[in-house]
This record gives sequence, structure tokens and C-alpha cells, in this order.
Amino acid sequence: MPAMERLLKMMADNKASDLYLSANAPVMVKVRGETLPVNNQLLSSDAPLKLLSEIVSAERIEELHATGELNVGVPLAGVGRFRVSAMRQRGSYAIVIRFIPSEIPDLSLLRLPPVMESLCMERRGLILLVGATGSGKSTTIASMMDLRNKRTANHILTIEDPIEYEFTNRRSIVNQREVGSDTESLRIGLKNALRQAPDVIQIGEIRDRETMSAALAYAQSGHLCISTLHANNSYHALNRILSFYPVEVRPTMLGDLAATLKAIVSQRLLRGLDGERIPAVEVMLNTKLVSELIEASDFSAIRDAMQQSMSEGSQTFEESLAFMVAEGLIDRKEAFDAADSPTNLMWRLQNDFAMAANAAKARAEVEEENDDGPSFTEFTLDVRESNSNA
Repeated sequence: MPAMERLLKMMADNKASDLYLSANAPVMVKVRGETLPVNNQLLSSDAPLKLLSEIVSAERIEELHATGELNVGVPLAGVGRFRVSAMRQRGSYAIVIRFIPSEIPDLSLLRLPPVMESLCMERRGLILLVGATGSGKSTTIASMMDLRNKRTANHILTIEDPIEYEFTNRRSIVNQREVGSDTESLRIGLKNALRQAPDVIQIGEIRDRETMSAALAYAQSGHLCISTLHANNSYHALNRILSFYPVEVRPTMLGDLAATLKAIVSQRLLRGLDGERIPAVEVMLNTKLVSELIEASDFSAIRDAMQQSMSEGSQTFEESLAFMVAEGLIDRKEAFDAADSPTNLMWRLQNDFAMAANAAKARAEVEEENDDGPSFTEFTLDVRESNSNA
């Protein structure tokens, strides 16, 4: 078996989220948020490129040589898909690989707020999932889209760079387009999307004004558009969107955003007491008050509006974190490290006696789990041998 295929299977077997290949360093994997060496064997300067050549075409390797960058999805039968990002650095190449399981997890199993189920069934509007790299945005969106796929007869169109989770048609038809192979560029894919009569459009990530404007246009034209954005929370997401646009067009854009936005959902993955990763979630639903604040560009007042909101489903990170501590899912240190406002979190933990009672009950029920940590015993790489057998 080629060395790279062995590495990818090892990732899946150990539930590793990421794998890192870099010259003069051992192969590293990230498991439950912790980066670990597979062994003590240092990779030679040409090893990352040789390993990459086992799983991508010669044409894509040429692209890497020409541009210094490569992003591609790679399937492995019976295991899943892998999102490969390669880059040139200090005269050699480095590779980061994200594991995408073949099975899309059920939305109900992700420990997300119940409002997520109703959001994915919206008929029109814009939904944004925001968070840092590795915070679970792609998994959440895939689970939301798959729930809709199972429940409604729609045309769901995705434009991704690269494709991550692969959908199976259920009640809906799901067409997935990968930038670079199915469409020449994201711009061209977005330009033609409405001609393909979708009910739902999923854009892999919003990185610039052009993509953001396309998402707003889709939502305004009666479609549900869902996408991701790199931001810490809803406040930062709104400011980042604003930064895409010159000052003179911001009022018009904010009016469009206020009219079409359904929700901004922010995620952070934390280490649970059971050792697993668990999401803390902020949900900003676009209520009448929030809509008015967005149109007025008064983003700093939105946090207070969320805390005072009577709309079922809205919650701040501090509400989510306090609940997780109360339920015995995370410890207090993890919660305070993740809080936007440690003061607000402290107030919630000190003043919500119901949560305190629940916390005591949950702690009493916690059972010690068996150690099922990753094992990399005697894993060695022979790049030369695997390359010659390929």
C-alpha cells in the first residue's frame, strides 16, 4: 500500500482532523485539538512532494510548481474525502490535509442548538456560519443541507473549493461543483448559478466583495443561500462584511443585508470533559431590532439586543458556555478561555441557580471513560519504496 494511502487511513482510524507534512519535521496529526507526532522520523526536503504525487495528478503538481499553491479534494474509497492544501515554503513544499468522513453526521448528533433545524428549512434568505479554521463550520453546513435533502424535494447547488462532504440524493437533487474542475473559477460558477434553477445555494466560503454580493443577490431573488465566513463571532462577521465595501456603497449593502439575513451562527470547538470536541455556539437571529441595528451600522448594540431578545433560538457565547458548564460538558477554565466576555459568563454562573443544580447532578453522573486515544505504534514511512511502486 502506498505510504500516503497508509497515512490517510491512519488519520481516519485515529479520528484525526488534520495531517501535516513538512520538510525536516515528523509527520504530525491533530487529534481532538492536540497536535501529535506520528513518529520521530524526520521527512526529507523532497518527501512531502513525493507523497503528494501519490494522490494527485501530474497536472495538479504542475499547478503547484507554477503558483506555489494547490487546493484539491481527494477521495479514498471506503474511508472518506480529504481536503489537501499544498504550499511552497523555504524552497520545499508543505502539505496540510483535512479529513472529511464519508458519512455526513446527523444534525441531531452535533450538540447544536435546536434552532439549527428550523434554519436549514428556511425558504429564502442568507445564513452565515462563522468561526475559525477547524471550528466545525463545514460539518455543520453539510449536516444542515443533508437534513433538508432528506426532508424536501429541492434542487440544492453547491459551489466549493474544494468539495468536502459528498451528498447522496435523497428527496432532493444535490449538484456539487468544485472550483478548478467543474467550474473554471468561483466567479464563473457564481455567475451561472441562478441559471441552474436552484432552491438552495451553498457557497463554500465568502472571502471578498464579489462573493458576498452574489450571496446577497441570491437571497434577494428568493433563494436560500448558506455560506461560511472566517470571523470570531457575529459582531466580527458583520464588520468583516462591511470591510469588503467602499464607504459610498455601504448604506445600500447594509440595507440589503438587513432585509435578507436570517442568522449568523458562530462556532468554537472546545475540549469536553469526556475528551471529545464539543461546539459552543452563538446564534444571532435577525429580529426586527437586529435588522434595524444592521441597517444603521450599529453593530456594537447587537450583542445587547441578543441578550435581551425574546426570540427563541438567539443566544450569546456566554449563554452557550454557561449551559455547557452546568451540564458537566466542559470545565470552567475551558469556558472562560472561550468566552467573549468572562465577566458576563461569571455573572451567569453565579446567578443562575438552576444551572448550578444541573451542574452538580451532571458531575455526579460522569463516568470514567476508557482510554481510546490515538495509537501510532511502529508507523514508519518509506517514501522511496512507495514512490517506486506507484
